[in-house]
Amino acid sequence: MSTDKEDLVVDDDFPITEEDVEPRIEPAKTNLSKRRTIDNLLEERRLQRQLADFDYDL
Repeated sequence: MSTDKEDLVVDDDFPITEEDVEPRIEPAKTNLSKRRTIDNLLEERRLQRQLADFDYDL
């Protein structure tokens, strides 16, 4: 290890790419409505599966 203090040259002129930009945050209301839509679709699929598996010959 060196104990000498050296001036370091830092290259701060690098291009900003789209990956470096912060993603846009959606409002909670939009996220909640999307979640409700997904939940409703999953519930409908579950109920359709139960109807298909139901034994009508009781």
